[in-house]
Amino acid sequence: MSRMTLLLLAMCLIFGTTSAMAELENVQVGGELRIKADWIINWAVEPGPFEVRVPASLLPRRPIGEFVSGAPAFNGLGLVSPYAFDDKTNDLYLIEQRTKLNVKADFTNDVSAFIELESYDFWGEDFRSNYVTGVDSRANSSDDVEVYQAYIEAANMWGTPLQVRIGRQELAFGSQWLVGPKDFGPFYRGRSFDALRLTYPGESFRVDAWASTLAESGISEQDGDVWFYGIYATCTAIENVTFDAYWMWVRDARSLNDTNFIAPIEWLEDVFSVDDYDTTNLHTVGLRAAGAFGAFDFDVEGAYQFGDADQVGFGFKPFLYGDDSADFDAWGLTAEAGYTFDIVWNPRVFLKYSFYQGEDNRDLAFGDWINPFYRPESSVSFNRLFSNDMYNGFWDLQNDFSNGHAFTLGAIAHPSESLDLIADVNYYLVDEPFDSPAYFTVGSWRVPLAPALSFWTEEGDDELGWTTDIMLVYHYSEDLMFSLHWCHLFAGDAIEDGAFFANNGLVFGGGSDKDDGEFITFETRICF
Repeated sequence: MSRMTLLLLAMCLIFGTTSAMAELENVQVGGELRIKADWIINWAVEPGPFEVRVPASLLPRRPIGEFVSGAPAFNGLGLVSPYAFDDKTNDLYLIEQRTKLNVKADFTNDVSAFIELESYDFWGEDFRSNYVTGVDSRANSSDDVEVYQAYIEAANMWGTPLQVRIGRQELAFGSQWLVGPKDFGPFYRGRSFDALRLTYPGESFRVDAWASTLAESGISEQDGDVWFYGIYATCTAIENVTFDAYWMWVRDARSLNDTNFIAPIEWLEDVFSVDDYDTTNLHTVGLRAAGAFGAFDFDVEGAYQFGDADQVGFGFKPFLYGDDSADFDAWGLTAEAGYTFDIVWNPRVFLKYSFYQGEDNRDLAFGDWINPFYRPESSVSFNRLFSNDMYNGFWDLQNDFSNGHAFTLGAIAHPSESLDLIADVNYYLVDEPFDSPAYFTVGSWRVPLAPALSFWTEEGDDELGWTTDIMLVYHYSEDLMFSLHWCHLFAGDAIEDGAFFANNGLVFGGGSDKDDGEFITFETRICF
């Protein structure tokens, strides 16, 4: 479906619902202000450059996949990591502020419009005065205020429950395990989509369908655009129980080329089937069941991903060419069960488990090492899509932890009407560990045994470690909230060995050590 066709369809849906012009009936103004201080100890190299953990000279011919922040890097440096986990690393201190202001206008004929502006800043980045010289100057604030949401919505179309919403908007479905607005946190501000969304709510069911543009090339849909489509159906026919089923599709048609040679060589590439990338098609199908029976509650969701993964395979280039036959083929699962006790503080105890299937084909067999025609395979783990789940503040700040398992035991209590107390302990494992070059140790140093023999490897550890959380939330009023969150990391051996668990399993997460870490935040939020 072209963009022009999509736009015309949306206009017909909205303006074809009535023969009379809608009139303004009501205007509401609202907003939100959030200020959050973060202190992260022994955590990351960020916001500085990534650090080299394994030089490229120790990885000849191995299909590592050079990705930095989830994008192909091709830096030739070897394995680089955004994490330090070293008490010699500078701690990270920052105060971030998110400001949102919105206006909703209701018209006749069930038509409304919603516009929301957003500004996201770190304290001090826009200060306009130089205290040394006393000179005031304009700060570079041209991109501070953005349109976060702006859409038109029409309901009860043609006398049916059908609703249509077109424009920039948040998308959130189910438990937001795979699609959500991404809550406020360090280095990110939230997520909205440029989309057309249709919703049909019934008495015991609801169906949502959407088409969203994620990247626009300005050329054509077939060459350069990234789209996100989906259908999400919910059934509530059983009291207190919800069943969901969905299909989501990310279509990425951005052009990929390993080379741009003259015609005869391009012809040879066709003969040998190299540099032949197809459109990436990430399909995700899943089921969810959630509900409550008395004091017991549960939420279980599973998803399977399939399709062409050429955008990922493009990054796996131990030679001139990447993997143009990469595929998505991975499972994901999250399950939570809780029980609320009818005693003082109304404590709820819960268990949670999450699994994101990983793939690590980055080792090299001896037969492959001596084979001059060897074509390496890429490593494609479960893609978290646009998840709103964050497991910890150390390696999941971008909601992109994959190729791993997460186990949680926690409790929530309410010492008073205005105070919430949350505590949990979490354990993390790597699903597919990384095979490091074979080495022997001298004190704390790892000395490679045979750098040229890249088939000679040693499997890394799979234990990332434990985290403990304590969080206090104080509701001063219905509009004003304060919270304090402390998280401690007990680092495991996989922290130092390193594995590909960051950025959907595409970025190496290895520290220069395995020192414990702290993640402390204080936040205040007011809504109006």
